[in-house]
Amino acid sequence: MKIHDLITTTSALTELCDRLSEADFVCVDTEFMRENTYWPQLCLVQIADANEAAAIDPLADGIDLSPLLSLLTDNHNVLKIFHAGGQDVEIVHNLTGKTPQPIFDTQIAMMAISQSEQIGYANLVESWLGITVDKGARFTDWSRRPLTDRQIEYAIGDVTHLAKIFPKILTRLMKTDRGVWLDAEMEKLADPANYENDPELAWRRIKAQGRNPAVLGRLKALAAWREDEAKHKNIPRGRIVRDETLADIAAHPPKKQADLAKVRGLSASWKSNDIGKRLMNVVEEAEALPKSEMPPKNKRGAPLGKEGALVADLLKLLLKIRSREIDVASRLLARSDEMEALAAGMRDLPLLKGWRYEVFGKDALQIVEGKLAFGVKDGRLIMTHIDDLHGQLGGTFAQASSEEE
Repeated sequence: MKIHDLITTTSALTELCDRLSEADFVCVDTEFMRENTYWPQLCLVQIADANEAAAIDPLADGIDLSPLLSLLTDNHNVLKIFHAGGQDVEIVHNLTGKTPQPIFDTQIAMMAISQSEQIGYANLVESWLGITVDKGARFTDWSRRPLTDRQIEYAIGDVTHLAKIFPKILTRLMKTDRGVWLDAEMEKLADPANYENDPELAWRRIKAQGRNPAVLGRLKALAAWREDEAKHKNIPRGRIVRDETLADIAAHPPKKQADLAKVRGLSASWKSNDIGKRLMNVVEEAEALPKSEMPPKNKRGAPLGKEGALVADLLKLLLKIRSREIDVASRLLARSDEMEALAAGMRDLPLLKGWRYEVFGKDALQIVEGKLAFGVKDGRLIMTHIDDLHGQLGGTFAQASSEEE
């Protein structure tokens, strides 16, 4: 594979992207910094197909990333390969309002062909190529220039190794016929809605107690205000006010600005500074959350109780058995909260739909309905249908009765 020098000009980037636009796939990775900013700062992009690889410096003077961004978001003939690519996709979305299409994530794919829940990149390379990744440059400051040869070599390895691993994973997927299992997962990763940061919805990420409309209305207004403040200053939202402090102010609103000095998590200066004044204006003008925006009530139905909790435990045991039997990551089949909801009586659940129902949900439902039992055979847990178990027991009793006669 040809490794190019660091690309720092628009002309070199255009030539590279023109060639890559004819490839079947490209592997993509990014290096960025987000500790001190609201928006992640893109510091390096690595890209490779089966024949060539390059690192691109987005901080280079005068470089225009349009050829690269167009390749990623507009060329639907080239498959874009990522590993744990959520943050990489977020950066592309921030720059373009679009996401890479079509997309394939090797971390997600590994869940369909192994019991690896969230395999890291270094472990992926070790398991498929037998190569130990040098992690020395992992926590480097990617915004500092010039970049060292070691940094660039480390970064390029993220895509050159992936370009060799992806075809192997694809071959395994084709043999297991589980590619269709991943379609919904890849669509979810590429859904632009996942990366749109609407200030009016920011409150939903904050844990709040109760369903009081006045409290939730204040929380919504405060969260939207914080989002705008953080964007304007380009600093992390937690540097403005932490989540727990916002929730506390929403639940126990100060009556005057001077009271902000008593709020845990705020400095005393808030009692007289401009940002404190803006916060108080938000609190005073906030309206109760309308019914249409109220979070849904707990849909689990009746509380689990002791018996329900035991049923949920049985479902989790079934999940472990099934994931081991078919060599698939358990979280790809079902989540813990879904099994608790099933045990509590809910039926409108992902695990009872599509391929998940056939692979796991059907047996999970039979456990809840008392039609499936666990047993031990040759030291291994097995599942037996109750009707079959009754037949076996009946035959045993009949045989024993005949022998007595």
